[in-house]
Amino acid sequence: MAEVKNNKRRSFLQLSTISLGAVGTAAFIWPFLKSMNPAEDTLALGSTEVNIADIEEGQGITVKWRGKPVFIRKRTQQEISEAKTVNLEDLKDPAIDDDRVKKDEWLVLVGICTHLGCVPLGQKITDMKGEYNGWYCPCHGSHYDSSGRIRKGPAPTNLAVPPYSFINDTTIKIG
Repeated sequence: MAEVKNNKRRSFLQLSTISLGAVGTAAFIWPFLKSMNPAEDTLALGSTEVNIADIEEGQGITVKWRGKPVFIRKRTQQEISEAKTVNLEDLKDPAIDDDRVKKDEWLVLVGICTHLGCVPLGQKITDMKGEYNGWYCPCHGSHYDSSGRIRKGPAPTNLAVPPYSFINDTTIKIG
């Protein structure tokens, strides 16, 4: 009987020691893991405001947001109608144009090809815009339409739409 009590006591001590060691290890590692996250002040600056007053119809600009290029394009009526009349069955990654824009004439996209992370051409008037009048990634031949949807090539998904909002008629806040 004394032996059973000792076994119970030994089991309790082992379990207590292991538990205390696990808690101590977690408390020791936590500051290191937390230091790998961006600082809170850096995250607070994770948004940018862009003045869009001087952008002409059919013109696009590129701005940086969190180290990534963001394409802002003021679409023409032709580009808008092309984007709205696409048959969703023809799309690799089906998405309705209305789900990708907040105002029909303004398209805001993260300018990184979803295949291997290249920056597609199409922002400048002189750039090749691909077969669908949007963007073209010459590295591997991905073609995007005027809504940033993948239409041809190896890219698996559409160009991403970052979180953005209109502060007023001439300013967009990204992030």
